[in-house]
Amino acid sequence: MTTLLHIDASARYGSSDKISHGSHTRRLTARFVRQWITLHPETKVLYRDVGQESPPPVTGKWIHAAFTSEHVREDWMKEELRISDVLIDEVLQADLIVAGVPMYNFGPPAQFKAYIDNIVRVGRTFGFDRNRDGEPYWPLLADSGKRLVILSSRGDYGYQQGGRLGSLNHVEASVRTAFAYIGVTDVHEAAIEYDEFADCRLADSIRQAEGVIDDLVSMLGNSSI
Repeated sequence: MTTLLHIDASARYGSSDKISHGSHTRRLTARFVRQWITLHPETKVLYRDVGQESPPPVTGKWIHAAFTSEHVREDWMKEELRISDVLIDEVLQADLIVAGVPMYNFGPPAQFKAYIDNIVRVGRTFGFDRNRDGEPYWPLLADSGKRLVILSSRGDYGYQQGGRLGSLNHVEASVRTAFAYIGVTDVHEAAIEYDEFADCRLADSIRQAEGVIDDLVSMLGNSSI
């Protein structure tokens, strides 16, 4: 049975196909999950809305706790890492991660950055040994077979690689980098553009992104059988 982790990071509530000024990324993730369940009804879905319930940011106490060996952690350290442990456990369970990550000022929302900071953790998702030959850091989820789908949205247009604003897009690249660091490298993407124009170009971009999602569901869904 496949386990799918569905993450929404938009500060907007609701989907743009349901309410005025709703979230495009919530629209895309919902479409992906809905179609995936149609193809694989036995799928277990875990849902995490970091847009509405942001994980706490990393603090000095969090770092102290994370870099303290598990067997000697004090109670306050365990409590400091409790939410991180929950988020990491979800990632570890997931075969497929579907993340809706809109562009806010050229990068992911702060809520999603807090999420990343909680799941990229020494001893749980990456290893570190200063005495190790070669690279002292290594991913702990490598060869796990996990796949990641990043679904984004942008107010302007041309943020694709090689586009007029491609060099300013730090959404997909940063998400890819963080997940690759822990060992998730099978990544797929779709995005809506022209949100601030709110004209036929936005409608066309939505249709194109939804078409990409339909193709991804078919490709990834059939390859998982």
